[in-house]
Amino acid sequence: MLVKTYAAAVQGVDARVITIETAITRGMQYCIVGLPDTAVKESHERVKAALMQSGYKVPRTAAVINMAPADIRKEGAAYDLPIAISLLVGTEIIKAHELDRYMIMGELSLDGSVQPIRGALPIAIEARARGFRGIILPSANATEAAVVNNLEVYGVDNLRQVADFLQGNGALEPTIVDTRTAFAQDLGKFDYDFDEVKGQENVKRAFEVACAGGHNILLVGPPGSGKSMMAKRLPSIMPPLTLGEALETTKIHSVAGKLRRGSRLMTVRPFRSPHHTVSPVAMVGGGSNPLPGEISLAHNGILFLDEFPEFPRAVLEVLRQPLEDRHISVSRARYQVDYPASFMLVASMNPCPCGYYTHPTKACTCAPGAISRYLGRISGPLLDRIDIQCEIMPVEFDELHSRTTGESSADIRARVINARRIQSERYASEPEIHCNAQMNSRLMQQYCSLGDESTAILKRIMTRYDMSARAYDRILKVARTIADLEGSTTIEPQHISEAVGYRTLDKSHRR
Repeated sequence: MLVKTYAAAVQGVDARVITIETAITRGMQYCIVGLPDTAVKESHERVKAALMQSGYKVPRTAAVINMAPADIRKEGAAYDLPIAISLLVGTEIIKAHELDRYMIMGELSLDGSVQPIRGALPIAIEARARGFRGIILPSANATEAAVVNNLEVYGVDNLRQVADFLQGNGALEPTIVDTRTAFAQDLGKFDYDFDEVKGQENVKRAFEVACAGGHNILLVGPPGSGKSMMAKRLPSIMPPLTLGEALETTKIHSVAGKLRRGSRLMTVRPFRSPHHTVSPVAMVGGGSNPLPGEISLAHNGILFLDEFPEFPRAVLEVLRQPLEDRHISVSRARYQVDYPASFMLVASMNPCPCGYYTHPTKACTCAPGAISRYLGRISGPLLDRIDIQCEIMPVEFDELHSRTTGESSADIRARVINARRIQSERYASEPEIHCNAQMNSRLMQQYCSLGDESTAILKRIMTRYDMSARAYDRILKVARTIADLEGSTTIEPQHISEAVGYRTLDKSHRR
């Protein structure tokens, strides 16, 4: 007897339908073909124990299980449940007349319970796209998959529930999530707020400009000046995720297995802060079983690199291409996957190895040449890709002790949202462009034209500090964002002056 069940394999951040064909014949041989990995091959023992513990008699027959298409590598234990169902139907222990209407995924424990899987959201999206009525998967993943509309999502806890449901003997209630309502309810919830920050008005302004235009930013300052503390508050002033961005971001975290049990759509832009011991593979993604890296987990959000020069040179240099292209292609001998990587880079560093080169009261103890070697750990091409370089200084005691509160994140965010609205209207005909930081040369010529006075200021500064062509582009993009924050249709001299002021390393340390 030949039985077909349907599952899915995750490739990159998308899924592909896998047809599990089970042929039951006389004999005792059990064979799985179709490029399975070790975890899939081991499913026989898990399925056998789960069937016995669920009260089913294990059939003494030969079974050949083909997982098609055979050129896609099948990885993990999430195919246990569809394989077990195909064996029960193939040996006529149960009857399932609508087996082809459902996609089935789940890992089986030896007692027959169903364990969570990775990638439930892209699998549910693929199930709807391929016309399946519903999807059967672990209860822990049901809420995550239920954000996909027009698809029946059934969460199950054990193998017996699935068998009874397919026979029509047991009732399973589909998990229903009102995606738009739930998404709207969870927007605007943050753990940190800028009204808790004392002083640092220049840094707040730099953050506002960075978030308004999606610009990369580097903070340079001595220890204890508040670099990490302020960076953690950045998500509270970022523009809210759109529903499409939330779906795309949640897919990535679903594939990586980073969503908590019962999660729905992500409503806060991701904030990833890897330690400086991170490897290049962990940063960009890949591995023997390819998973998204930190730059993809930060997609539509923030990648914060604290102690920037302490990261290995190889890790920092792999950021150059995704910072420009906003996606990463990971090519290995056995596979090639594409991951989105449109993130805002936020980095922080000390001005020198001891940390006190620019401190107003503490003396720097670094040896001659140590500062240049320290800053030399960050290559010029990478620094050129950072639009805003902002110097931060310690807060004075009187200001730190003051009971007055600063401007709230909500107020700053309102201005950021208004500037992003202007940019959305400006780039409405450009589907790949969403903010000023993403402008290409053609758009810069169209929207970043300068008057004579602005041109003279920019020429004088670039000549004096021998800035690169990429730095020129960054200054114009930042100036365009500053103009948007002020509601100006043209870039004025004061906008150029402020944008040039955000090239700290170009003007001092690199000179």
